[in-house]
Amino acid sequence: MKIKKLLLLFFMLPFVLNMARAQNKDSVNILKPADSLKRSFVERMQDFAKSSAKKSKAELAADKATIDQIRIFEQARKAIQKAKNYLNNGLDTPGIKTQLREIDDDFARASDGVFINKGTSQTFRNLTATSKILTELLNKASARKLSLDASQQQLNNFRYQLDSLSSEPALFKFPQDSVSLMKYLQKVVLVAKEIKPVDSMLKIANANIQNLLAQVNVTVFKLQNHLEEIAAYQEEMAGNSFKREFGNILGPEGHYRPFGEILTHSWVKGVMTLGFYAENNYGKLLTLMLLVFLSCTYLKSLKSIYIESNLLRPDMDGQLVIRYPFLSALLIVTSIFQFIFRSPPFILNVIFWITSCLSLSIIFRKFINKYWMNVWITMVILFMLAAVDNLVLQASRTERWQILIISCAGVIFGLFTLLRGKRDTLREKWIVYSIGFMVVLEAFSMLANILGRYNLAKTLFISGYLNVVVAILFLWTVRLINEGLFLAFNIYSGQDKKLFYLNFSKVGKRAPLLFYGLLVAGWLVLFGRNFPAYNYFSKPLKEFFSNDRTIGDYTFSINTVLLFIVIIVISLIVSKVVSFFATDKHLEHKDDQKSYGIGSWLLLVRIAILAVGLFLAIAAAGIPVDRITIILGALGVGIGFGLQTLVNNLVSGLIIAFEKPVNVGDIVDVDGQGGTMKSIGFRSSVISTWDGADVVMPNGDLLNAHLINWSLGGNRKRVSIIVGVAYQTDLEKTRKVLMQVLGDEERIAKNPGPLVQFEQFASSAIDIRIYFWTKHIGQANSTKSDLIVAINEAFKANDISIPFQQQEITVRYPKEE
Repeated sequence: MKIKKLLLLFFMLPFVLNMARAQNKDSVNILKPADSLKRSFVERMQDFAKSSAKKSKAELAADKATIDQIRIFEQARKAIQKAKNYLNNGLDTPGIKTQLREIDDDFARASDGVFINKGTSQTFRNLTATSKILTELLNKASARKLSLDASQQQLNNFRYQLDSLSSEPALFKFPQDSVSLMKYLQKVVLVAKEIKPVDSMLKIANANIQNLLAQVNVTVFKLQNHLEEIAAYQEEMAGNSFKREFGNILGPEGHYRPFGEILTHSWVKGVMTLGFYAENNYGKLLTLMLLVFLSCTYLKSLKSIYIESNLLRPDMDGQLVIRYPFLSALLIVTSIFQFIFRSPPFILNVIFWITSCLSLSIIFRKFINKYWMNVWITMVILFMLAAVDNLVLQASRTERWQILIISCAGVIFGLFTLLRGKRDTLREKWIVYSIGFMVVLEAFSMLANILGRYNLAKTLFISGYLNVVVAILFLWTVRLINEGLFLAFNIYSGQDKKLFYLNFSKVGKRAPLLFYGLLVAGWLVLFGRNFPAYNYFSKPLKEFFSNDRTIGDYTFSINTVLLFIVIIVISLIVSKVVSFFATDKHLEHKDDQKSYGIGSWLLLVRIAILAVGLFLAIAAAGIPVDRITIILGALGVGIGFGLQTLVNNLVSGLIIAFEKPVNVGDIVDVDGQGGTMKSIGFRSSVISTWDGADVVMPNGDLLNAHLINWSLGGNRKRVSIIVGVAYQTDLEKTRKVLMQVLGDEERIAKNPGPLVQFEQFASSAIDIRIYFWTKHIGQANSTKSDLIVAINEAFKANDISIPFQQQEITVRYPKEE
């Protein structure tokens, strides 16, 4: 190692010091030979120049070496300090060993029933649960392996850095002066003493990591081998779905593991799979809770609006979604967003389904017919029994009899419901088909169970009840969703009646075809997961979507393209929803006071939503930045040739949003076009005129026009009325009468107060101009009209005449001669 060179300098220190003392002895007596010939002045100067240059060069080299040595010492100290800090904080060897022991313990528990205590035959549920556990353990071990590899690399980097610094040539360039040499050697010795223990600690740490890596590699290899073995079992089981695993149920019992042990090890595995999955997907679980909260908040606000408007029906027909907002939100969110969980354990699905079943049972209690309510409760009970039985991971004669009894109960009850059920009172007619399908599956389950086809019998057993329950949950979920949208549509007056691109005239009565298509697809996924062949049928489809494809230098997959599209679509939908619900009024407020939300800031909010969505979509799709630069360049060319007007309107929209010369809800006049500002969009804005029409005005025109914004001045307007009185009228009396009329009008502002001015002597009357401010511009015309009537009545009561225009015409005839 290069550090040995520094230690060698340490041992050479006494010898070097003696050499330095010898160099200090007086050498005055050394005789120099005299020149035999006198040299010329030029020759002496040339010799002097050569010696000076040589001396300067030597001094420069010494200075450079000194600077390099100082730099090397400083870097060495920093490297030593970093290595010490890393050794103190960077590696938790006891913690790693503890984690490896935990992985081994979990592996031993997961192996029970698959690799040890196998029983007569493997079961699909046991293989699936064990595969999920081993996959999680493999992920943990692989993550620890990567961490150890990174730690080992870091330790090697520290050693390499110290070695490279110790072998720098500048360290071995000694000063010519003895005093400087002694000080330099002392520094070398000090650095060598600091490096030696750190180097030893690095060696020990590296050896520990090597041992841990060996253990982790063994664990990873073991887990991979057993996962491959489970995959082979599953493939064999998928290809032999109708294979007999046991004897007939009425035949000799044979050898089975005790049922109590089976329940214990099934419970342990169930808890392990749920714990591992929750640990790795806590973000999705929190997202699910957040969605439930937001949905509940929305439904509560919708219910409060209906209560305030006295629109709630006693029977809740068509309004069932707001009967219990929390339960409706829980049902809708868990039914739809359970698909964001990839390959969830069966126990998590059971939690989702039972939660949804209980919520739905409470929601339509006393709403649906009592007969069908009893049918639903019975189906839920049978499903819960089947779900609990499906959590049992190994076969036993006791469990086979349980499956047979519950299947038989399902067949009998299903046939009774189909033959004697009151179909005319059924809310969702499709439920009948799912019940019939259940009867068929449960009957085949009974037959397979009797003949010893345990895995097939159990798959058909759980699939039959799951088919009914999920179908009912999905049908009612779609119904509640449509009710919620329909109720919102009745309350909110929208700019766009095609929000979400749904036909609102049909919402609440019959769900759109798109919803039923999604329902069927989700039902097929949940139904197919119960069969061993599901993974092998879905694997080619997954590979089709996940395989990389290349166009030029860009590599992509269909998954990334779909993800890009989905994020963009979600951003657009969220932007539309924000625009829809933030700009429209759902209730009239007291005293005609209206709340216009966030006004023109809405445009900035929408731009922010779309911008964030675009960047997230680009990041998720892995689109290179240079491709975006090319697109922006192409857009620049397009803008330069033909998109000036569009860009002008977009930029004008941003200017309006920031400067806010006009806000949503303001009363404006634009080039003689008066009305209320309804919305401010990216390219154009909408003004609702007093005539009831909506004028769509480009933002560029709006910004460049002579815009009058009455709302900036407090929505007040000054109005004037001209009235004429006869010349013989008492003007002061007239003034008092007019001020009395103006003071009695409540719609006229008191500050500034009304004003009566005598304008001019007209041809037939003295003109009087009356000025007054209305409290709101919307009352200006009606106030003026009512004042004209009141002034006319007041003038009649006080004998003040309003003369009509008179004109005397004199006709002159010429004199006759």
